[in-house]
Order: sequence, then structure tokens, then C-alpha cells
Amino acid sequence: MKVLVIGGDGYCGWATALHLCNKGYEVGILDSLVRRYWDLKLSVDTLTPIAPIKTRIKRWEDLTGKSLPLFIGDITDYDFLSKTLHEFEPEAIVHFGEQRSAPYSMIDREHAVLTQVNNVVGTLNLLYAMKSDFPDCHLVKLGTMGEYGTPNIDIEEGYITIEHNGRKDTLPYPKQPGSFYHLSKVHDSHNIHFACKIWGIRATDLNQGVVYGVLTEQTGIDELLINRLDYDGIFGTALNRFCIQAAIGHPLTVYGSGGQTRGFLDIRDTVRCVELAIANPADAGQFRVFNQFTESFSVGDLALMVKKAGVAMGLNIEINHLENPRVELEEHYFNPKNTKLLDLGLQPHYLSDSLLDSLLNFAIKYKDRVDLEQILPKVTWKR
Repeated sequence: MKVLVIGGDGYCGWATALHLCNKGYEVGILDSLVRRYWDLKLSVDTLTPIAPIKTRIKRWEDLTGKSLPLFIGDITDYDFLSKTLHEFEPEAIVHFGEQRSAPYSMIDREHAVLTQVNNVVGTLNLLYAMKSDFPDCHLVKLGTMGEYGTPNIDIEEGYITIEHNGRKDTLPYPKQPGSFYHLSKVHDSHNIHFACKIWGIRATDLNQGVVYGVLTEQTGIDELLINRLDYDGIFGTALNRFCIQAAIGHPLTVYGSGGQTRGFLDIRDTVRCVELAIANPADAGQFRVFNQFTESFSVGDLALMVKKAGVAMGLNIEINHLENPRVELEEHYFNPKNTKLLDLGLQPHYLSDSLLDSLLNFAIKYKDRVDLEQILPKVTWKR
């Protein structure tokens, strides 16, 4: 099957492209490379050194003999997108090509607008291109568990059956996004759902939790294929930040009480989930939603896990609590369902199995690349 990975130079996209290519899919990468530009503009960088995209691809092709064609451009440019689709003729499209940081979207008006235009317009262009010339193509879109927020009831997979005034219906699960980024993902979900209903497009929305880890089977082959490890206050995750702080002897910075709880999964499970979605496509007109995570942890739990693992490695680790720069519930109920991908055959990796080799060891190996100016929050929701 021919699969186009949009955003294939990014963290999830690069690992997914190599995984699918290794599994025998004919894979193409489409990317605007704008994430590299954003890093430069914000003076942030991944802890692990990332080679230029053409260098990465050439190294992959030299090592494996497998072709990985590259299309450089922006999917908000409809003419470019349409031309690329006609040239590559994908049977499935994996869509990672979005601004994916909540803090980035909350910097100011400019960044909020950029996030929503980039994400919503790009996805709308893709839907129209599929409707026009690739109506049987299967769209596998990266959503986020952040669309749901933290409701005081169980979180179902995309839909909820409710009874009201004696009548019953199954409806899209209510959304309570926590940033302009998360709002853009909600808009995407609504647009894709609508397109499936009126045009018969087939789509799977993968509401992904927080992803961790550097290595997959493919990204570990050679250092030129290594994946990102973002730790800064804009693109980094709490878990990555804690591991970098542990490696350099900085106290772990927990926002607020640390009770904020989210779903998590290993990058090796991300690529496998995408593969499962492609191999088991949605029906024509169907908008499927899979909750893509394997475990749930609070921020405080993560800090304690990193401290325990770090102490076992001889590191001296303290935990500090900072004022939370976000507007969010710090103590809340969190019980999301995640059975659909498990039913398709996902065999999860767990954080306790991979924390040391995938995160702390990388943090220690590359700690000389840490920018101390980037490990504390700089963006507040309340400004």
C-alpha cells in the first residue's frame, strides 16, 4: 500500500515513516520543515542532534535500500497539496502535519492565529483534495486526548450514548479543550466527521496521549536517524523536562500540585497504532475515533518515577512545585477508555520498562546540549 506521511520530518511522523517503510509499505514524506524554523525563531532545540531531512533520508535509503520520496511544501497551499497527491497517489494518508504545542498556541494572538490557520486550513485542504480525486483514500489523522479535557465522567472513544427526556442517541463525546491548539484539533475532528458524513470519506482519528521515548527499531539503527527529544517550555513534555533536569542536577519542576493526569504511550506504540489503523481501514463514510494511549499518570507520579530511577543511577534529585502557568484542574477524575487499538492487536510497551534506556540515558548522554534558559516555563495562559 502507498502511504503518504504528512509531517514526516517531525517526532511522530519520522518514526512512523521509517516504521511503515520497514514493514513494506511504499512511503512518501510531505513536510514544510516549518517546525525547524519555529525552533530557530524561538531559540530552542531538541536535546538529540537532528540531521537535515535530506541527510536523514539518504542515510535511511543507503542503509536499507528502501526509497523514501520527499515532498517539501505546505498543505495550506492547496495547489501544492493537490499536485503532490496526484504525483504520489496514496492509498492512505497519515496526517501529522500540524502545530502541536499548547504553549506555542498560547504565546500571543499571532501564535494562536498561526496555530489555527495552519491546522484547520491544512486539514480542510486535505479533505477537499481527497473528495475531489482520492475518495477511496483512508485518512489517519492524529488527534489528541486533550480534546476531551478532564470531565467528571468516564471518557469514551469518540462517542457517547446518552438518554435525555426519554429519548436515546449516540453522539460525539463533548469536548473541553484546554488551549487554542487543542481547540484547533477539535475543529479538525468536527470537519473530518462532517466530510465523512456528506462525502463518504473514510477516516480514523487517533486521539493520542503524551508520547515519550526516542528509540524505535528504525531510529536506533544509526545516529543520523535519531529522533527528537524536546524538553523546552514550548515543545517539551513534562516527562522529558524531568529527565533532563535529573541529568543536569536541576530540581524537577512540577506545575502546581502535580495532580494533573494524562494518558501516555511509548513512541514504539505510536507507530504500531498507526500501522494497525492503516491495516484495518475505516469504511466509506465512517469517522472512527481511537483513544491512543496505554497508561495514565499524574505529573506528580512522573516526577516520583524519574526521581526513583535517577537515584538508582546515582543522581541526586529534588522535586520543586512551581505556580502552574496553565489554567487547568490540578486535581480531577480521569478514566478514559482505550480498548479499540488493543482489540486490533496492540501489545503495549510500558513506561517502567523503558524509562532508563529511552529517556534518562539519552538525557545524560547529551546533557552538554541542554540550554538552561529553556527548562522553565515562559508562557502563561493568564496573560
